[in-house]
Amino acid sequence: MSAPARPHTGRDAASAPFRDVPFIARDIDIERRDDGSIVLRNRLALQVEVPHIPALLHTRSQTLPERAWLAQRRGPAGAWEHLRYGDAQRQVDGVTQALLQLDRAGAPVMVLSGNSIEHGVLAIAAMQARMPLVAITPAYALLSQDHARLKSMADLLRPAVIFVQSARQFEPALRALRTLAGPPATVVCATDPVPGLSDVLWHDWTRTPPGPAVAASVARITPDTVAKYLFTSGSTGTPKAVTMTQRVLTHALAMHSQLWTRSPSPDDCATLDWMPWSHVAGGNTVFHSVLRDGGTLYIDDGKPAPKLFDETLRNLREISPLRFANVPIGYAMLADALEQDESLAHRFFAKLQTMAYAGARLPDEVYRRLQTLAVRHTGCRIPFVSGYGATETGPSALYVFWPTDRVGLCGLPHPGVEAKLVPLDDARYELRIRSAAVTPGYHQQPQATAAAFDDEGFFRMGDAASFVDPADPQEGLLFAGRVAEEFKLTSGTFVRVGALRVQLIDALAPWVADAVITGADRGHVGALLWPSLGPCRELVGNPTATLAEIAASPRYRDKLLQALRAHNTAHPGSSARIDRVLLLETPASMDHGEITDKGYVNQRVVLQRRSDAVARLYDDARHADVLHVTASPQPATDRTA
Repeated sequence: MSAPARPHTGRDAASAPFRDVPFIARDIDIERRDDGSIVLRNRLALQVEVPHIPALLHTRSQTLPERAWLAQRRGPAGAWEHLRYGDAQRQVDGVTQALLQLDRAGAPVMVLSGNSIEHGVLAIAAMQARMPLVAITPAYALLSQDHARLKSMADLLRPAVIFVQSARQFEPALRALRTLAGPPATVVCATDPVPGLSDVLWHDWTRTPPGPAVAASVARITPDTVAKYLFTSGSTGTPKAVTMTQRVLTHALAMHSQLWTRSPSPDDCATLDWMPWSHVAGGNTVFHSVLRDGGTLYIDDGKPAPKLFDETLRNLREISPLRFANVPIGYAMLADALEQDESLAHRFFAKLQTMAYAGARLPDEVYRRLQTLAVRHTGCRIPFVSGYGATETGPSALYVFWPTDRVGLCGLPHPGVEAKLVPLDDARYELRIRSAAVTPGYHQQPQATAAAFDDEGFFRMGDAASFVDPADPQEGLLFAGRVAEEFKLTSGTFVRVGALRVQLIDALAPWVADAVITGADRGHVGALLWPSLGPCRELVGNPTATLAEIAASPRYRDKLLQALRAHNTAHPGSSARIDRVLLLETPASMDHGEITDKGYVNQRVVLQRRSDAVARLYDDARHADVLHVTASPQPATDRTA
């Protein structure tokens, strides 16, 4: 890690060097085909290090038995509880034996609760028993009234085991699953057992003496052994179980680890992460990388959401991460906190080598604020990296593995990845991916599997991309929108939602946290906007101002209208010109799916749940929460609910 050569101030932060990070060189093979398609391949040969994921824990339990693998706050005081690698292997073997004794070979192990030490042990034990792990987003169990989607998932997979952290907390969901036909699942809980509903206490399973069947089961793991299923809803909302074999997981891990020319020292490898293990980034990339590096994964019970992010900040006051990952809205909240707390900022940047973002483009203003802070505390800019992919690609297939001030890049292919670009128009291409880390398909859904791949075996991503510099493809690809999100105005003009949303958030920085684009089958483009709390509270002079109070502030509305009119001057065409916006007064709801548990805004769900707001936006009557960009601002009175 390089030391700063001289101090820098916020005024010349852009000239500060990037912190030295051992990225691989960009070396991409470019195949141009007669049909106009382009195939990009990383020339670095992929080297898979392990036969399967349980081998990672086995190695670390021998080489680093006393090092903490997992840590989580527990008890009334919230002290960190640690599980060491050596102890973890013993627990994993005991739970593996318990699973094998159920005599349900190949049947899945379903986890309804979130990230926990017990969940981590069970994940490896299920793989050793060759019983696919199925981590379910907890909201399906905790927020639903009829549990219809959860029951459809369980009906598809027929789990042998259902694990919950607290049986009492998940009692309604467990009772709903008991109504399904077929062999009943064994319910295992860590705490709060419910008589007649929870069958086994986790503590008892970890104390099961392992027999020779454990080693025999591990020896029978092959690259084609199904390691886990991860659910993705797709555009239809119908749950699909993405099959992940050991080949998929080990190749995805190798692809990610080979982006650096050397591995971090286990002594420096502390990871604080909240991303759910029911999703591919947290459950695969983060979870498996910590095992490979012999580091410690501090499970962050915070989230990038109001009232929940304080827990993340509490943890960051104790832990200086080597690499940090979050979603753009989380980074905006982090910037607010670091600008107000010098001590927290100093600790956060002390060891930091990279910051990763996913789920959406990082706004330029948030990037600038964080780099200003980085230079103030280290003398260097910190490289921001990002990956592009999907659950089906394990996760990222493209990555930004070089220092750059440009955000919104998809990157370039990992080692072992082929990216096919199929022309959509003069500048954009449809992205398709082929690699050993791509899923073999959806469980028991052959038609959906066939439709997901083209005739060459490339997975259809459904996204558009363009070259940063068409004359130099080594500069990488830019995300150019979700093809399915694009819509037409009544004039027939296409609106590219992904690109417009990015332009708009940048134009309105730092006053807007996120935006949802509207206008399908209407005459003009509009947007639903969430004010950015930190900068807006400072603007209105009220450190506790609510979204509603900010939206009603004449000073804020004037700032927003100025920025919107500047955007329209720069983008006068009807596909990008914003005619009107509505200021949302309630945060995006994670409970209702407006913010996914990965922390980014789901445009489709917001438009569905807030259809009344969209109708009000296009109403001929004037409403106080609607700003007409081409008209004079109206006073923030007579607010319509």
